[in-house]
Amino acid sequence: MPLRSKNMENSKKARKPSVSRVMPDMLVELVYDPDRRATALVVCRDGADWTIEQEVERQGEILVPYAPTNNLIENECVKLPSKPEDHGSRRELVTEIESFLHRYVDVSPLFEKIAAHYILLSWVYDAFNEVPYLRLQGRYGSGKTRGLLAIGSLAYKAFFASGASTTSPIFHTLDAFTGTLVLDEADFRFSDATSDLVKIFNNGTVEGLPVLRTIQNRQKEFNPQAFRVFGPKIVGMRGSFEDEALESRFITEFTGHSSLRSDIPIHLPTTFKAEALALRNKLLHFRLTERGKVVLDPAAMDQEKAPRLRQIAAPLLSLVDDLSLRAEIAAELASQYEAIPARRAQSIEARIAGILHQAFTETSRTCVPLREVAEKVNERYGDEVGESMTSKVVGGILRTRLDIKTSKRGGNYVVPHTEKKKVESLSNEFASGEQLST
Repeated sequence: MPLRSKNMENSKKARKPSVSRVMPDMLVELVYDPDRRATALVVCRDGADWTIEQEVERQGEILVPYAPTNNLIENECVKLPSKPEDHGSRRELVTEIESFLHRYVDVSPLFEKIAAHYILLSWVYDAFNEVPYLRLQGRYGSGKTRGLLAIGSLAYKAFFASGASTTSPIFHTLDAFTGTLVLDEADFRFSDATSDLVKIFNNGTVEGLPVLRTIQNRQKEFNPQAFRVFGPKIVGMRGSFEDEALESRFITEFTGHSSLRSDIPIHLPTTFKAEALALRNKLLHFRLTERGKVVLDPAAMDQEKAPRLRQIAAPLLSLVDDLSLRAEIAAELASQYEAIPARRAQSIEARIAGILHQAFTETSRTCVPLREVAEKVNERYGDEVGESMTSKVVGGILRTRLDIKTSKRGGNYVVPHTEKKKVESLSNEFASGEQLST
């Protein structure tokens, strides 16, 4: 019987294009050399020695790199490293990242350090079960886009999209590359609470919560598919999200509150891409050598703080070695988190709940007409609302955002007396600053 060669055996094994693979004794990462227009796999064994290979045989399959002609790779839509470069110590790497950001972005000194550590977090995020999101928030021309470009150029397998992008390529790219989503002008898509992008943000902060979408196969059969959306996300937007639970996932820098630093270049120099690539190469080395050593420090945030805050803050703080800086960042995150209920208390939902509660308190009627609530909102908060509220709008907010039932009586929509206790509870929670959703 003739002997079977290794090549013959390998030819029958499945060849799987791969971007990243984490195994107990091996870490595999895709790299792309833009000069040679070539892709390869970096294989690191036991967190030490690494090699660059075109094939990696593992557990009955052969891993191969994505083709360099892949549109996302060829056009550098996904920011990949080209090879590992020694990163030195973690402190040295963080200092280099901070220096890069300082050259090109005008943000507060503390956020500069937060962003540098968030970039580190993005390269080892899969060592944690939760991740926060990073956000630059401000008006047009305040430097948000430049910040996204600089931070995103260093983040782990970052790919850039705008709020006007269709969702399908975002889902597929996130699922295939499991990298960092960098989204500009996020406000555009988030007016609809059922938006697919909202689902990405709601599910993407916790490991193990894929988004299910129905895909039609070649036989025109509908086949539900789970898309992985867990991972770091960097967002630029002008306003805030209406959902406070979603808001609590963000670490935010408010941009444009001062004049631009005179040393910030208006146009990015030709050296920007090369500088970013060199740092990505060092960050790749950081991932290869440090990914297996990263552990969550549950004591990184004060245990007296809210569970959601501790959950979101701990992964980032676990990568901050300087204890004084860790305390400073923890205080900033706590301040941002604790400001959310205060903003919620000024929301239109809080205004409506308060007026409705007052109406129930001051009347013995069995219902409160929505028309009266709308009139009171316009009378008290018309300048803040910006446009006249109608009973239809008020009813929609009560039903969809506050889960308050309405009914029709005598040709008019009303809130029945049966909702009084729920209205009272909501009004008190808004007033006390408690968060209603987690």
